[in-house]
Amino acid sequence: MPSDQVRLGRKRPLPSCPNPLFLQWLTELRDHAKEKGLKTQYVYQKAINSLKKYPLPLKNGKEAKILQNFGDGICKILDERLQKHCLENGSDAPIQLANTCHRSNMTEPHRDTQGISHKHMKQPEKDVTKKKATKNKREYVPQKRSGGYAVLLTLYRHAQMPGNKGFMFRTELQTEAQALCDKSFTVPDLGSKYTAWSSVSTLIQKDLLVKTHNPARYSLTEQGLALAEKLDSSEGGVHKDPVVEKSEEDSSGDGPDVVDLTLEEDKDEEEETCPSKSSESLATALSVNQITDSDASGRSQAFETGRSATSWRLLPGSYEIVLCVDVIETTGGSSARKQELVKELQRNCVNFDIRKLNVGDFMWVAREKVAPVPGQLRPPVGKELALDYIIERKRMDDLCGSIIDGRFKEQKFRLKRCGLRKPIYLVEECGSAAAHLSLPESTLQQAIVNTQVVDGFFVKRVQDMKESAAYLTIMTRYLQKLYQNCTLFCRSRELEGDGEHDMAQTENFSCSLIAFTEFNYGAVKNKCQTVREVFARQLMQISGVSGDKAAAILELYGTISSLLKAYDQCTSETEKEKLLSSIKYGKLKRNIGPALSRTIYQLYCTRGPLS
Repeated sequence: MPSDQVRLGRKRPLPSCPNPLFLQWLTELRDHAKEKGLKTQYVYQKAINSLKKYPLPLKNGKEAKILQNFGDGICKILDERLQKHCLENGSDAPIQLANTCHRSNMTEPHRDTQGISHKHMKQPEKDVTKKKATKNKREYVPQKRSGGYAVLLTLYRHAQMPGNKGFMFRTELQTEAQALCDKSFTVPDLGSKYTAWSSVSTLIQKDLLVKTHNPARYSLTEQGLALAEKLDSSEGGVHKDPVVEKSEEDSSGDGPDVVDLTLEEDKDEEEETCPSKSSESLATALSVNQITDSDASGRSQAFETGRSATSWRLLPGSYEIVLCVDVIETTGGSSARKQELVKELQRNCVNFDIRKLNVGDFMWVAREKVAPVPGQLRPPVGKELALDYIIERKRMDDLCGSIIDGRFKEQKFRLKRCGLRKPIYLVEECGSAAAHLSLPESTLQQAIVNTQVVDGFFVKRVQDMKESAAYLTIMTRYLQKLYQNCTLFCRSRELEGDGEHDMAQTENFSCSLIAFTEFNYGAVKNKCQTVREVFARQLMQISGVSGDKAAAILELYGTISSLLKAYDQCTSETEKEKLLSSIKYGKLKRNIGPALSRTIYQLYCTRGPLS
């Protein structure tokens, strides 16, 4: 009977894995990835689970490919480890017998199978737990010339400068730390999505770095300051710290630190080959180079005193002008109509790229020309600077819909704040289609005129998609001619407002551009917003409040709290209603007026529902 087959009592210990050496290596890989915060830890864990369930011994990593979650990468790693193991222990030693000497280092329980009781099997697990706890207590030290190493040293040296801010923005930190790191802080390696900047999350997790404010400000903790001081003191001598954590791909030992003396020579050659158009900017560049030549440890000070000279640039002939098309303009909706735009651009031989744009539909970038690397399938990704021209395309039906649901105001507001100086509205008339829309054509035409006259956008009217493609083609060729002999400098929006930085940018205003990555990140629609930005969005939802009116109110009352305090200081109800009426806005400096002032007062000060 089935009931007779039921056996009660303690569970038998699970049989050990017949491939303990492979299991040990995968466990080490998983722990290493987990310690660095990499998502590959989950891939290794799935492979470990599959290997535990497999009851037969494996001769090499290639045979493991029959298991679930074992790909070519994991199998290749196992074969390399196995080859190294055979060289050290002899190729004639069986893998399973050779693994017995490693059982004490395993983190997985139940390794022995030859008649050992469950009581005796618990002891190695305790030893392993003890060893693992001891290992985790080691002080974290980033590998030399890694991203974390460069960030710690840069922040430490910046903190030693007299009159420092006590923090650094992301862009200036990446620019200054790049000389101390072998990998790029902005461009990932081929086949990977991680850059040297990815190690910043590890520094924050280890309580070595603090990230505050928006835009983000980075500063060292007391623990990070102590570690950075150790790294800086070892910079001039032999670094033999046994606690330094090494990456998987770097198996070489730590050697003597080498000071790169070619950096300043490269800067001198760059200044000779491409002199600045302005004599004042050339004098600034020379003064910065003199500082770096006389004092190699004062690179941070040189960066502060002459940011425009030390920021990266694109020389004439080293870049190409590329039209960027938002992916929404080529997919979704009427796909046949949107593919017509791509075909027209291809027919006109326009160099364009389809990508995700967080604001606008079309824009142009200056992309660095990068030569292909032998042995790599694709060439490295070049640096990109966003040109000051950005286009928002509107069909009449789209314009009607955006006015009804409120997107029209918001899009104009975001275009003004995106950092590009010459926004353009491209309006497609679409023939007689406007006659069948839910808004009168006169209303749509008035909205277009207001966009040009009141908001200050350049408006280009076209008839259809073909004319839009023709206009994009002409603009692309115009910009290629405009920038063909220009040296383009990278500026940061985070540093705008600094007197020295603004003075440097006015020397050649059109050639001072924002990096595309910074531009696109700053234009994210649903990013973390400040109280001032939320207040501005609230004001612009009120009927009659334009971007200029909201900006004028924000100049006097930056937050809702400050506005409510101003209302509380008023002595009468009439004074409260007219508080905002005399505020000037726009180019013509007109008053906001009593009607709109009363509406805003009722919105923020009425306790009950508005009628």
